[in-house]
Amino acid sequence: MDVINPVNGEKTASYEVMSDEVMMQVLDRTHAAWLEWRTVGFDERSRLMRRAAELLRERSDRYGRMITGEMGKTLKSAVAEVEKCAWVCDYYAENAEEFLSEEHIETDASGSFITYNSIGVVLAVMPWNFPFWQVFRFAAPALMAGNTGLLKHASNVPGSALAIEEVFRDAGFPEHAFRTLLIKGSQVSKLLEHEKVKAATLTGSAPAGSAVASKAGEMLKKTVLELGGSDPYVILEDADLDQAASTCVTSRLINGGQSCIAAKRFIVVEEVADAFTERFLEGMREAVMDDPMIDGVTFGPMAREDLRDELHEQVTRSVRQGAGCLLGGEVPDRSGAWYPPTVLTGVRPGMAAFDEELFGPVAAIVTAKDESEAVALANNSVFGLGAAVFTGDEARGRRIAAEELEAGCCFVNEFVKSDPRLPFGGIKTSGYGRELSYPGIREFTNIKTVYVA
Repeated sequence: MDVINPVNGEKTASYEVMSDEVMMQVLDRTHAAWLEWRTVGFDERSRLMRRAAELLRERSDRYGRMITGEMGKTLKSAVAEVEKCAWVCDYYAENAEEFLSEEHIETDASGSFITYNSIGVVLAVMPWNFPFWQVFRFAAPALMAGNTGLLKHASNVPGSALAIEEVFRDAGFPEHAFRTLLIKGSQVSKLLEHEKVKAATLTGSAPAGSAVASKAGEMLKKTVLELGGSDPYVILEDADLDQAASTCVTSRLINGGQSCIAAKRFIVVEEVADAFTERFLEGMREAVMDDPMIDGVTFGPMAREDLRDELHEQVTRSVRQGAGCLLGGEVPDRSGAWYPPTVLTGVRPGMAAFDEELFGPVAAIVTAKDESEAVALANNSVFGLGAAVFTGDEARGRRIAAEELEAGCCFVNEFVKSDPRLPFGGIKTSGYGRELSYPGIREFTNIKTVYVA
């Protein structure tokens, strides 16, 4: 596994891929660790998880630099990502026991209740775009529930993968309670086939999710999938356009646009389309694309050149299909995986920029006649991860978000974000199951009924 610096395309590190034999040895040890870890009380689990949070905060700069070097996000955002991981560790350290406490139900029995028991080794297949956060939002609840974990991370962030294992080990967790496997995607099916892997979670593309879910389904093992998104942001005629445009620019350029919940389609009612577009363009023009280690940079390069090239092909195809390009749209003449802020207009269903996920700093502006058409266009997608609506009428926004937008996470006058206190996940081809909050920790437990006559 080679680490390629996305800033200049140079190889900075290389890691050896594990053989199947070594992989299975690690699985055996992680299963053995579960047999002991599941008996450890919540007080001790919480103590260790809080120590993991402390280590993350102490090492945030070091780990942030590793993240930036491997996948190109700004150092500021990388450090913030590590600190957010500390938050989720603290959150579950504080709340796991309550979330998993017995629930007593009145029945004809003298006593009946629900328990939440650990299930064993859970395999996590994770992406590169948030190389720490995506893992910790699974690992913290899984470990607090008494499970153990195996991580198959993206091949371009092996240093981050090993650092996460280091955090749990240095915090005092059992040596094999959480292990990183430096393996290829082709080796994942062997793990899913093994009886000691009880469940799997994947964050990534729809094809990757389908492959893991198919194999897990064949083996009758549960999965939780968080897949791609083409998040629509609906801007209505009574919105604060300055606030809406600023928020939309921020969401589109977070992580260089490489986020499943980044705003992708901006659906604006025609009454304010020109005014919004003007403000949005101004914000995109002001974005600074440069070395992500430099303070004040808005975003750095994309994670890999092949991903940049794929994004550019989507842009050029959309233009051929009739979209206009108001900004950007050209590959810079420089080494590395760079792509500029790009704004497409006149985007409609049937165009790549509308139908597909644009995983990079490219925005698609769509004009709608009114609220009804705007919501219909927002829902006209195979994806359903996040969505937002901007309006000056809070009741109107609540209604649209709660009742009309087809997505797992709907926000009003704010960009979509994940928060340990709130369930996170999607519908349609954006996946199923939930991470975070109390639903997230219960996903990989045996929800057991106990009936006492």
